[in-house]
Amino acid sequence: MGEHTGLVMLLTECLLPEDPYTAAAAAETLGSLPPVSEPAREALAAYIGANLAAHGSDVWATPHPLRRRAHQEAVMALARLGDVRALPCLLTALDTGCDAWRAIQVAGHLSSAAEELVPTLARLLAEADLSKQWPHTDTGTLISALAELRHPAGLPALTHAVSAAARHEHWFTATSAVNALASFGPGAAPALMVIRPLTDAEDVDLRAAAATAVWELGRNAAESVPRLEALLDSHCNRDAADTLGRIGPPAQTAVPRLRELLDAGYEWTRVHAAAALWDIEGEAEADIVMQTLLAAWEKNDATGNYVLACLDRMGQAAAPALPRIQAELALPQRGGRFRSVDNDAEVQRLCRAILTCLHHP
Repeated sequence: MGEHTGLVMLLTECLLPEDPYTAAAAAETLGSLPPVSEPAREALAAYIGANLAAHGSDVWATPHPLRRRAHQEAVMALARLGDVRALPCLLTALDTGCDAWRAIQVAGHLSSAAEELVPTLARLLAEADLSKQWPHTDTGTLISALAELRHPAGLPALTHAVSAAARHEHWFTATSAVNALASFGPGAAPALMVIRPLTDAEDVDLRAAAATAVWELGRNAAESVPRLEALLDSHCNRDAADTLGRIGPPAQTAVPRLRELLDAGYEWTRVHAAAALWDIEGEAEADIVMQTLLAAWEKNDATGNYVLACLDRMGQAAAPALPRIQAELALPQRGGRFRSVDNDAEVQRLCRAILTCLHHP
């Protein structure tokens, strides 16, 4: 990823309280660059502190549009670095409702402040009217934030959101809330009574999310594997394969169908099936898994993150991928999902972790 501290510090020099137009642009840029923007942490905190000292605690909602935008961008950039000094401003936004949508966007980055943030986020989700044809746009962001913070206080609101959204056939919202509950693992087991019936939902995406959640919350392979196997014949086969892979050897009955998916016409399907085969069968499938992963990566470099994550799990069996990994690190810009800064950092991290495991410089 390179050394960018000098460039980042040049941006921090633009955080001038007397020039909110330039400060807003600089803060917005820094907010788009984590983890590269880490050296800007103290400058962002100082800029926010100066605004609060000069204009009071309600500067987040100041009627001065440029100052307001500059302050909010700085707070969001600091929050994306996981810095709790952004918390008071975020709480002000959530409590007053002023531009709360911006605070919700970054709240999930402050895991150390979950105890302070989650009650308010959960209240806002519980108050959302899910009977409307198009639920409020903040609903999905609230669900995502609660999933990222993963605090038990968010569970009742998420469970209610599942029930309400499914009742009104808002499948996308229901699916998002089920996925959020799944991220809690067994700690969200009480929600199984709401989720289990959704494994027969009309919407296949919701069925897939519910099948995954039943495993993540209940960890009962006998209950989960048959439903996930059935989903291998749907457009949700990648999600089903991922969950079967996490179940591991107890999902062995799915192996024949996963092998068939290695010949699917879509490289993403092949990659997910190959990774699941490795996680279930291990060394016995190493050769075909490696061939599938490397061929898919060559065809579509957007699969890079997922391919590398599987290679990382394969340990010494990933040795045949060594030339491809070295070539990826030598590129000026790597592939992967979104070609973003954090994506590039993740690709490099995985490449180097695999090289270390293979004892290769």
